[in-house]
Amino acid sequence: MIAILAFALIPIFFGLLLGYFAGLGGFVDNRDVHSLVRFVMNFALPCSLFLAIAHTDLRMLRGQAGLTLVLGLVYLVLFFATLFFERKVFHSGAADSAVLSLTLAFPNATAVGIPLLDAVYGPSAAAATAMGIAIGAVTISPITLAILEHSTPKGHAKSQAAQVRSSLWRAVKRPVVWAPVLGVLAALVRLDLPNYVNRSLTLMGNATAGAALFLTGLIVSAQRFKLDGRIIAAIVAKNLLQPALCLAIAWLIGLSVTETRYAVLIAAIPCGFFGLVFGKGFNSSPLTASSSLIFSYVVGIATLAGWIVLLGRLG
Repeated sequence: MIAILAFALIPIFFGLLLGYFAGLGGFVDNRDVHSLVRFVMNFALPCSLFLAIAHTDLRMLRGQAGLTLVLGLVYLVLFFATLFFERKVFHSGAADSAVLSLTLAFPNATAVGIPLLDAVYGPSAAAATAMGIAIGAVTISPITLAILEHSTPKGHAKSQAAQVRSSLWRAVKRPVVWAPVLGVLAALVRLDLPNYVNRSLTLMGNATAGAALFLTGLIVSAQRFKLDGRIIAAIVAKNLLQPALCLAIAWLIGLSVTETRYAVLIAAIPCGFFGLVFGKGFNSSPLTASSSLIFSYVVGIATLAGWIVLLGRLG
């Protein structure tokens, strides 16, 4: 088991630390990361998502419905629970609350999920990881954008319906959203792509994990951090309660053991960087979000290992 954990986790944290020290040492600009974000989100990741789903057997693809439902629920639960506590208990602004909510609720499946599930469960988990990324991209990401847009003076002038339409349209236009949809269509019609097309997309898709890990470390290196009770509560909610809720819902709806393992391990992945990236465009970079992002990875060394061991004992 130790060898399995080392094989799964050490490469991931190596990539994160590489990006972190590159940014900290000034070798790479850790303030203006938009070009690297666009490369990962608009080119490398969509190629990876499309291939992962398009090459999935139809029977296996139908089996992703339960996993998609479970992950969608746990994303939404943590997102709105965080939003409620931030607004009503801590009286944070709408923009800062939305950034923290997305940071906690949407695991970093882009950087961590792809290499982690492949190392632990093999290539068969690729479609599950793709679905985990896609469901967050079409649910809580547009909600966050709508809240951020509404927090601006220009956003106040729009009706709520107009804000929702604008956010949904922005989400649909993102390659990270429509690439999985094209993958599903390709799988349904059993599209047989030429070898040179598969090779080309694979070449770009293979850059996703390394670039996303480096990008996450780079973003973390630019963040301030503190540790207090509020941050500890956020990390407990993200690293422990979200995957525990995922496990409970999976058992409740009778999800297969295999799909349960995929879903829970995706939910156990530490915080994602979408929230902080979105927030930068709206001048919202709450210290609580950046601190939660940093410490979720520190604690994640132990919690990820614990969840991998626990899921291995499911029968």
